[in-house]
Amino acid sequence: MSGIVLSSRTGRGIVTAAVLGSGMAMLDGTVVNVALVRIGADLHASLTDLQWITNGYLLTMAALILLGGSLGDRYGRRRVFLVGVVWFAVASAACGLAQTPGQLIVARVVQGIGAALLTPGSLAMIEASIRPLDRAKAIGSWSGLGGIASAAGPFVGGWLVQYASWRWAFLLNIPLGALTVWMTLASVPETRDEEAVHGFDTAGAVLATLALAVTTYGLVQSEALGMFRTVGVIVAGLLVGALFVVVEDRTRHPMVPPSLFASRQFSGANLMTLLTYAALGAVMFFLTLQLQTVLRYGPLAAGLSTLPLTVLMLFLASRGGALATRIGPRIPMTVGPLVCGVGVALLAGLGAGDSYWLGVFPGITVFGLGLCLLVAPLTATVLGAAPDRYAGVASGVNNAVARAGSLLAVAALPAIVGLSGADYQRPVAFSRAYGTAMWICAALLAVGGAISWALIRDDRAAAPPT
Repeated sequence: MSGIVLSSRTGRGIVTAAVLGSGMAMLDGTVVNVALVRIGADLHASLTDLQWITNGYLLTMAALILLGGSLGDRYGRRRVFLVGVVWFAVASAACGLAQTPGQLIVARVVQGIGAALLTPGSLAMIEASIRPLDRAKAIGSWSGLGGIASAAGPFVGGWLVQYASWRWAFLLNIPLGALTVWMTLASVPETRDEEAVHGFDTAGAVLATLALAVTTYGLVQSEALGMFRTVGVIVAGLLVGALFVVVEDRTRHPMVPPSLFASRQFSGANLMTLLTYAALGAVMFFLTLQLQTVLRYGPLAAGLSTLPLTVLMLFLASRGGALATRIGPRIPMTVGPLVCGVGVALLAGLGAGDSYWLGVFPGITVFGLGLCLLVAPLTATVLGAAPDRYAGVASGVNNAVARAGSLLAVAALPAIVGLSGADYQRPVAFSRAYGTAMWICAALLAVGGAISWALIRDDRAAAPPT
């Protein structure tokens, strides 16, 4: 089924259900950044613990989101999406009840599995159900409304952390999950790839998870491991990743069909995604800690400081998708990361004593304008370069690359800029490292823009053969 009109009741219901599900995962990902300082104080956590609280979620989500997309294509996108929503809500309850850093890290790992099941399905339901004429607009709406959930996370989380408890930042997902299930059952038709074989790529799923886990462990634990063992662990992780590529190329039923990467458009967009989302994940991690540790913002004030992102995504994200439809994706996907990089460069000088309007507002506003330009065109380009039957897999690949970029950046940058132990509670030490980290993120965004200019074409590349 791929002929539903977006303006119809069913079309609006599909987009609403998709936004609720993906928005729940996005909201949780950003809420946690605002809550980290309070979580650390309440559970007596170290900086390494805080990194794992963030990265445990990203790890399983990035490693298994490919499998989530593949399962949706094979067994029903709505069915797998619903399983993911329920799984995510139950794991969120476990996060909210955690009593030690270790318990919270384990719950976050489990929560990431649910996110890996629901996230690719949210977009694949739109791609497989909405008629082609309306897809760009539908994806723009999905990007904009989902971006609002992501951007609203710091505000909602800040309010809950400051006036209730950081635990409610997780427990909020229970009613959101129930609403998502109801809307999905009421509005979303089931779709699947009727040509898919019902195999299960166990080796691919295990190797993908192991590669990211080993590499992340080496980056996060570098201080404890020492230089030589750190290098050895990271090399081991990269070798497992290479083995994953070999296995996917040779297995009869891979999670990721290698033919997808025959498209220059698909490969270029995902390479740009890796660098851009590495920067985005690290920016939000460092900025929220800088606001609370150095500028002494409370959780609510730290959340409110990112309000321009919410407003801009609300009014401009869908227009970014419409612009790319008219002029092609190459310019928006090139200019967007560069504009984001300018915003991050403005934020790099943020320090103790700076006012919000001069220190935070200009940078966060420019950063948000860049996001409005790049998010919808990026998503549409990735899906447009793949056949409809691989909608779930294509969405899964792009989401996996985005989460892996954020995961590796949050794992690596604190050590690169010299942070460890309880430095996130020491204003002088953290502020010095913060500036360096932000300039690194600005450089990553600039490289991402250059890659888009070099590899993305305005005429959609021919999809890989079905």
